[in-house]
Amino acid sequence: MATKNRRTPPKGAPKKSQAPAPGKKKAERATARAALAKKTQQRQRYAIWGVIGMVFAAIVVFSFVGGGTGRTGVALAEAWDLPAFGPNAETDERVALADFAGKPTVVNFFASWCIECDNELPYFATISDQLRSEVNFVGVASEEPGNPMYMPGRHGVDWWPLARDIGSGSGNDLAIALGMRPGAMPLTAFYDDGGRLLDVNLGAISETALKSNITSLYGIQF
Repeated sequence: MATKNRRTPPKGAPKKSQAPAPGKKKAERATARAALAKKTQQRQRYAIWGVIGMVFAAIVVFSFVGGGTGRTGVALAEAWDLPAFGPNAETDERVALADFAGKPTVVNFFASWCIECDNELPYFATISDQLRSEVNFVGVASEEPGNPMYMPGRHGVDWWPLARDIGSGSGNDLAIALGMRPGAMPLTAFYDDGGRLLDVNLGAISETALKSNITSLYGIQF
């Protein structure tokens, strides 16, 4: 019986490719699935961190706009509502004119850079201490680019309700509403026991003039 001749491929001819073994295909598919899962996890992780970043940014913006360095509120001469600051102030606490109804209120505006504020606050401290039961004294840091506690702490009036003026930059909207020229600190406003504005002293006020205003406006004798 004749034997079938097998054809031998010529030298240098490419060998026929063999189909990959089933086990190899399975391993390749598993590797591809693992790579896809890894990419999906990375995308999810990036998305989560993106959301966290946006939330953090929103918190920072809210803290700046509405909190202790806050610049939001109401700056009407007879209806102001300002962000509080000071050693006893709570986060998001406010200081509003309406809070002081029932007693006359003296509001003094100051800034850490203001030399005249530094000169007048010592007798404000003394007089406000004498009149604690009769007159409200409120401090407002206006046009303050630095530490708003500098003047209250330096002169011992950190027990007053303390507020920050509002507006762009270092904030002076309420001071301007009361007639102050930008940069012309200090300023003192006098309100009656119903929150009606009685008088405004632009610039520094002497101890004699402060006492005289309190006597003439509120009937309090020294």
